[in-house]
Amino acid sequence: MEYLTAFIDIILHLDKHLEFLVEQYGHWIYVILFAIIFSETGFVVTAFLPGDSLLFVAGGLAALGGMDIYLLLAILVAAAVFGNALNYQIGRFLGPKVFQWENSHFFNKAALVKTQAFYEKHGGKTLVISRFLPLFRTFAPFVAGIGAMAWARFIFFTLLGALAWVLCLTLAGYFFGNLPWVRQNLNVVILGIIVVSLLPVLIGWYQHWRTSA
Repeated sequence: MEYLTAFIDIILHLDKHLEFLVEQYGHWIYVILFAIIFSETGFVVTAFLPGDSLLFVAGGLAALGGMDIYLLLAILVAAAVFGNALNYQIGRFLGPKVFQWENSHFFNKAALVKTQAFYEKHGGKTLVISRFLPLFRTFAPFVAGIGAMAWARFIFFTLLGALAWVLCLTLAGYFFGNLPWVRQNLNVVILGIIVVSLLPVLIGWYQHWRTSA
């Protein structure tokens, strides 16, 4: 039982255990990171997995020599793209009937409904914007699949969003993640990065609101 509890703790808080895992598993850490990011974006029932903080911490460890930053970036982008692609196909297969599912520990119906409303308003941009929003980034490709978004259009926005998300957070961790103040206030720093990343979108919304008001 203790081993199971420890394993679950590592999975749920992988960002905090990442340095230990790099020391223990060496190059296998790339496979572990791929699996976590792929799962977080590929299945609506694994939205609880770490995302933003994991990318940031991974970048910080790469700066210390624990991982190759170029290989790390390539693997994380690939995981994000392939995860979205799988989620899209699942949504395409299941169709609108998922809106009849009940809320549970593994399925957040409220997040699905909100993502659907956001998708209807912003279309393909949802796949880019939602990358910086936990829960929403897991449901965005799923909703795109339900809505039968054109595959080429889906892949374009998915790739754009994956590049923006991975490069922004991982490189931020690479250049600033090992500063003492940053390590002590990790959640605040990541939230700040997300806000700055979304600033152009927020400004656009504000300008649109002023124009239509």
